[in-house]
Amino acid sequence: MIADQIADVMNPNCPSRLILNHVTSRWGGLILIALRHDGTLRFGALRRRIGGVSERMLAQSLRTLEQDGLVRRTPRQTIPPHVDYDLTPAGVEVAMAVRLLADTVERHLQLGELGASGAGPHSHSMVPGGFDV
Repeated sequence: MIADQIADVMNPNCPSRLILNHVTSRWGGLILIALRHDGTLRFGALRRRIGGVSERMLAQSLRTLEQDGLVRRTPRQTIPPHVDYDLTPAGVEVAMAVRLLADTVERHLQLGELGASGAGPHSHSMVPGGFDV
């Protein structure tokens, strides 16, 4: 986006809408939360931290967030070679906002004010932060 243009997520042509979609996607928010909480992670550690994400979806989501300027990918010249992932300064700020949103959802779930779609009375799932709901 050109610096003199005004970002407006309500404008269907604004790139902020696409980035917001990536950040709030099924895996995008969890990636940001994990990297904000744990710092720099390798692919396998990030996959284990998030849980339930396939290698393909994690790789695709990381690539998208990297292209958006939120995640930094750093290849290491080691034997065997590996790659580290961490947040850019913009990624840290966005991750803080996503964590706040997740905290709000978790709090209202704990209070019984929200219901998870498709979750029956005996259905349990772990939400980010380790709460069993």
